[in-house]
Amino acid sequence: MSIVRRWKVGFVGLLALGVGAIVFSVFRMGRPGVGRLRGGVSVQRPETELPQSVRELPAHFEQGIRVISSNEANTNAIEDNHQIVWNRFRGRDGRGISEDRTIPVSWSDSENLRWKLDLPGPGSSSPILTEKYVFLTSYTGYGDENQTVGKMDSLKRHLHCVDRTDGKLRWTKSVHAVLPEDPYQGMGIPEHGYATNTPTTDGEYVYAFFGKSGLHAYDLDGNEQWHASVGTESGNRGWGTASSLLLYKDMVIVNASEESQSLIAFERKTGKKVWSAPASTLELAYGTPMIVRVDETRDDMVIAVPGEVWGLNPLTGKLVWYAETTLTGNLSPSVIQDGDMLYIFGGYRSSGSLALRTGGTGDVTKSHIAWTSRNSSYVVTPVLHDGHLYWIDDQGMYFCSKASTGELVQKKRVPGIESKGRPVYASPILVDGKIYAQTRGSGLFVIAGQPEMKILHQNKFESDQTIFNATPAVSNGQLFLRSYASLYCVESKSNR
Repeated sequence: MSIVRRWKVGFVGLLALGVGAIVFSVFRMGRPGVGRLRGGVSVQRPETELPQSVRELPAHFEQGIRVISSNEANTNAIEDNHQIVWNRFRGRDGRGISEDRTIPVSWSDSENLRWKLDLPGPGSSSPILTEKYVFLTSYTGYGDENQTVGKMDSLKRHLHCVDRTDGKLRWTKSVHAVLPEDPYQGMGIPEHGYATNTPTTDGEYVYAFFGKSGLHAYDLDGNEQWHASVGTESGNRGWGTASSLLLYKDMVIVNASEESQSLIAFERKTGKKVWSAPASTLELAYGTPMIVRVDETRDDMVIAVPGEVWGLNPLTGKLVWYAETTLTGNLSPSVIQDGDMLYIFGGYRSSGSLALRTGGTGDVTKSHIAWTSRNSSYVVTPVLHDGHLYWIDDQGMYFCSKASTGELVQKKRVPGIESKGRPVYASPILVDGKIYAQTRGSGLFVIAGQPEMKILHQNKFESDQTIFNATPAVSNGQLFLRSYASLYCVESKSNR
């Protein structure tokens, strides 16, 4: 074979290998241009939105529910529904703040307890509220603390509707688990169980996300309207599902990071899929997405994933911008917004936190990151008050940092918190300028909303020795707490 012929054969062979590598890369990444290597690790983002179509609607969306024009004021359809008071994880706007001045500072089994309802099984999901009802989830049959681990095929998840006035159970809807589930073992599922995703309501329907068992919609009388699968995969840690639901306009949006490594939007009324944004980098992203107002014609949906923060168009699921971060590992906290600034926490304990300006397109790493810090909340979402971020981490340490710079103002162990295991999983909320921080076994601490830690009261139901993982809910003079065993309504006697 001549030198020229050998060169041609060799060139064709190399070309074939190159094409094969590209095809394999596209196969793995899903689409060209959405994946890259960072530190030898593949990073896959959702499909990028073209700049000229940043706010265009997908064609099929116009065939479904009402058309949302790009120049319409981007207010949620549910904002005018006055029946909704605390309808999602951390309240109506996801910030965990209430101005209610009638919530008690102290309570117990015999003080300021309006009613208590025993639950059929444990759960870590938070209660959500309308004017009349409380909704929450639980599970039974497997991994239930009331019995031995049991058999996986006996696992059921439940959605409960409770009357706010007297604590009477109105109805329960049960869903058999789609198998196989993540097993009840290791450091994941035994820490939070199989009912961790907080439901949401638009005042007409209530939506419950049960992981591999899907998304279920019921009317307020408990009649199922539709259900949909979001996938049946498991993450590489086997820690189970945790992200809570988000309502935006006429959609309900799911972070199905565990089930299909996707963000998925469904029509609220019909369950028809509006869009899906698959990206393998969603794995270990357990936070609930946040809708962020950029201007009168633009909302972004923001979520932190291992190594990056993403801003997506919530109408299409397409990526608008991203920022690279050092927050790696599992990310549980949700994004916090204050004006044109976003605060991101999570990842491994040493990863820290950062502040990021809203808006922008493409790679905004250099242009939009305002500060970075080594202070981390790990699991909980901090609460923002008077220019400071507050939280108690999973080791029982009180933190206060400046929102403007990330500078640590105070870090101090909270007296009265038992230090064994991970004593805090619930996120703090702010009520009338005071921080309400629920621990897993040492009660709820009411702390003055000021940088210097000042504990106003430590409240505990001595009759309940089970775990309190849920973030509290509050409205209309009532505070709702849930443990693995019971749901509590705390209310001042003067309010009744």
